[in-house]
Amino acid sequence: MAKLTAAQLRALRAPGMYGDGDGLYLKVGRGGAHSWIQRIKYGGRRRDIGLGRFPDVGLAQAREAVARNRALIASGGDPLAEKRRASVPSFREAAERVFEANRPRWRNAKHTVTWRQSLERHAYPALGKMPVDTIDQEDVLRVLTPIWGTTPETARRVRQRIRTILKWAQAHRFVEHNAAGEAIDGALPAMPKVKNHLRALPYREVGGLVQTVRQSQASLAAKWCLEFLILTAVRSGEARGAAWSEIDMDAATWTVPAARMKANAEHRVPLCGRALEVLDEARAIDGGSGLVFPSPSRAGRPMSDMTLTAVLRRIGVADRATVHGFRSSFRDFAAECTHAPHAVMELSLAHTVGNAVEAAYARSDLFERRRQLMNQWAAFVTGDNAEVVQLHG
Repeated sequence: MAKLTAAQLRALRAPGMYGDGDGLYLKVGRGGAHSWIQRIKYGGRRRDIGLGRFPDVGLAQAREAVARNRALIASGGDPLAEKRRASVPSFREAAERVFEANRPRWRNAKHTVTWRQSLERHAYPALGKMPVDTIDQEDVLRVLTPIWGTTPETARRVRQRIRTILKWAQAHRFVEHNAAGEAIDGALPAMPKVKNHLRALPYREVGGLVQTVRQSQASLAAKWCLEFLILTAVRSGEARGAAWSEIDMDAATWTVPAARMKANAEHRVPLCGRALEVLDEARAIDGGSGLVFPSPSRAGRPMSDMTLTAVLRRIGVADRATVHGFRSSFRDFAAECTHAPHAVMELSLAHTVGNAVEAAYARSDLFERRRQLMNQWAAFVTGDNAEVVQLHG
């Protein structure tokens, strides 16, 4: 094979591979880019090693790189492994790549923020500048041990995020073992499994709360959204993001698309009479945004998750109830005051019923039976049997 010359390199325009000998080729791409490739045989397979772009890497430099790699192979080394080691990212760099890869599928804005913040606070001071292939179990334990007993939930999340980052590094062959994996379990004391329930108002007081909310000085959007949320037993984000295109007033049905549901599955919500009245009232604040309950402070935008919490603070019950807790209030009512089957109660909350096999055979969402239950809940909340909420302060 004839050797390439500097003059030939400058003249090459047609796409293809141009050989220089000893496995060195200049690759000309369809867009005109020129890059050096060395073809080697290692481990019984042909492999290509990129040596850089031309003219950034000249002919003499490319030949020198080929000679070094051939010598390394002769001594039993692996040029590709050496190249990977030379490009090993730091822990912070790897974390950023993982963050950017996952961010499009994270629907919870708070999670997106806290993912980075937890690493900034707890992991980066010790691990941030370290190449991922130098991080061992002791390094990970140095991060986790101080917080494992004092802030266990934070510690769990930090460990999970470190493990995810090192799993990415493992997949890209920067590391062989995950230093945050099971191997460190023995050095971390077992944590008690404690399930912290969100504060929920007793169901007997929910009707009184609704009356108090109606009479409060909160914005119309916030008052109507909170009442609608209570009547439908949905999550905060589902109510705040409700769009008119999802509402069928004639069929008294609200269809929440999968993209806005926690389980990523479409959820049909039966609307009681009072919920339809709330929607009629809310048309006055539409403003052309398409949102049922647009933000009172940011035109055309959904209200923030703190807006509804602020209503509870305004009427003095935030120390006893959370917005999400009204789902628990509804569930307690359904269990104690109705004869609704378990599946109807759970599907009303958009929960998965049973195991995977049972779910596969459960073709119906029991919509009409759920409508009956939601009408019972609405009658209870809006009726005379509601207890007055005692305000504080």
